[in-house]
This record gives sequence, C-alpha cells and structure tokens, in this order.
Amino acid sequence: MKIKNSERLKFRLMDSNDTQALWQLDQDPEVMKYLNGGTPTSMEQVHELLIPRMEKYRDAKKGWGIWQVSDKNTDEYLGWVLVRPMAFFTSTPDFKDLELGWRFFQNSWGKGYATEAAIAIKNAVTANTEVTHVSALAVADNLGSISVMKKMGMKFVRAYLHKDPIGDFDAVHYQMPVSK
Repeated sequence: MKIKNSERLKFRLMDSNDTQALWQLDQDPEVMKYLNGGTPTSMEQVHELLIPRMEKYRDAKKGWGIWQVSDKNTDEYLGWVLVRPMAFFTSTPDFKDLELGWRFFQNSWGKGYATEAAIAIKNAVTANTEVTHVSALAVADNLGSISVMKKMGMKFVRAYLHKDPIGDFDAVHYQMPVSK
C-alpha cells in the first residue's frame, strides 16, 4: 500500500532496515516520558523487541506497520504513525478496529503534524476494507496524544488497565467509527 502525500507530509512504511531511525526518535527523554518514564530505548531493545514486534503485525498490503512521517519538501524525518489491529498481541485481536499510535520528535510538536499524518494514514488504511472503527490509547496524562485523538474526531471510550507483553499501563481508550 502507498499513502498519498498530505498537504505537508509524506509517508513510507518502515521495516527492519529502519533500526537507526526508530532508535533515534526514542533518544529524547521527553518523547519517552509517557511510554516508560523518560528512559531512552537502547539499540539492543530496538533489535530484540521493537523490530520483532513490528514484524509480527506488519502487512504492507493492508497498510499495517509503522509509517515514517517526513516533511514532503525537506525530507526531514518528523516521527511515525503505527497501525495495527486492536488487541493484536492477545488471543482475540480485533481486525475491524485498527489501533493508531504516534511518536514524533519534540521539535515537531505543536505544529499539527501528528494529526495530519494520523488522518491521512487512517483514511488510506481504512478505505475499501472491513474496518469499522479506529482507536488510540494513551496514558491519561499524555494530553498531547489525547488532543490528537480528539482533533481526529475520536471520542473517549474508557479508562482501564491495558495489558501488553512488554508492560501493562493505565490507559485511556478513544475511538471513532470509520465513515465509508
């Protein structure tokens, strides 16, 4: 799947050759604040945890995976948007509800890039599919991510303990129906 450029951004599905780019983004403690308390990701963690997890849900035809987001004029790497079925790492993944997640370099915060990218990617990966909903999760204190969810049109669903093989966390779940 290819995703058309948005007004300011271009997109590329990342793969196992993108370890340096994935690692680079995780080196800012502020970027990692709501993910693990601010600890930068090691290159070993990228190789042994992040890449293998990504490869499990990555499906280029369906658009599932991690989409690199870059400035379409300068090629500057701004961050990424994740797409995978909700509850993917459980025994009952929901293939009709796609989870979106995002991570952007701090110098790109507050410029609308995450919202613009998430909307463009959501529209592309849900077109002509059986997907009925799009969801996003965050910790309740992550007001920046929650703002992106609301700007996309997502509504609060619930607060709960999100279970994940790499660590459980108190999450807020936002969701929106996919309009066809």
